[in-house]
Amino acid sequence: MMKDIKKHVREAYSEIARDQKDKGESSCCAANSCCGSKYSIFSEDYSHLEGYNQDADLGLGCGIPTVFAGIKTGDTVLDLGSGAGNDCFIARKLTGETGEVIGIDFTPEMVELAVNNLRKSGYTNVYFRLGDIEHLPVTANKADVVISNCVLNLIPDKSKAFSEIFRVLKTGGHFSVSDIVLKGNVSNAVRSAVALYAGCISGALQYDDYLSKIFDAGFSNIRVHSAKQVIVPDALMLQHISDEELMEFRNSGTEIMSITVSADKPKTCCCGCDC
Repeated sequence: MMKDIKKHVREAYSEIARDQKDKGESSCCAANSCCGSKYSIFSEDYSHLEGYNQDADLGLGCGIPTVFAGIKTGDTVLDLGSGAGNDCFIARKLTGETGEVIGIDFTPEMVELAVNNLRKSGYTNVYFRLGDIEHLPVTANKADVVISNCVLNLIPDKSKAFSEIFRVLKTGGHFSVSDIVLKGNVSNAVRSAVALYAGCISGALQYDDYLSKIFDAGFSNIRVHSAKQVIVPDALMLQHISDEELMEFRNSGTEIMSITVSADKPKTCCCGCDC
């Protein structure tokens, strides 16, 4: 089952990478779903940030994790699910020439796209690697900061993902992640309808469960910096569900949320965790 999920995600994002005409309209979607839509319910405007690279902005995010990442000059930064490289280039502006930025993506076409964008940037301390977030191709205690933008939600084993983030962070390091979560129960019909429009919803955890997995991985000082409800237009929902199902969903109080959360790898451990 997990292999099937990964296969679908890889195929979807491979198609997005190949199809540049949909750039900026994908909104964290899976191929053959919302791609080409004129709506953008997840992605935020990056264009005002230093280091922004329009060619690298595919509109696939659901927040701006670098804003809360506390990246300093000289830091080593890992971007998980780096796509075409936009967050990496913004992180490079913050870490400067003395730092290092490593983007990791498990879609070969995305890595190729990012490398092409890197060639045009002139940066010599940004790198892109092919790799799986559940088995990161990075040594332990490597990064000062880990960032990720609307990607962990797509990972089948989120506990393993946060465990890997913990492993690669230096003692005292931290992460800043934007992702999609749920508050309240979503029926299978509604989940399927929203997934057709925005693929990120398909693997979304409940808000409290998401934060619990971060805590269980050993992190401390967990902070939710931003949380906003994502509204999928009724007209799009009604293409896939009935009026009654839509009304039930709207009246349920269930929320699809975009959050940005950060947490620290403690400087000391008393529980046997890998510090």
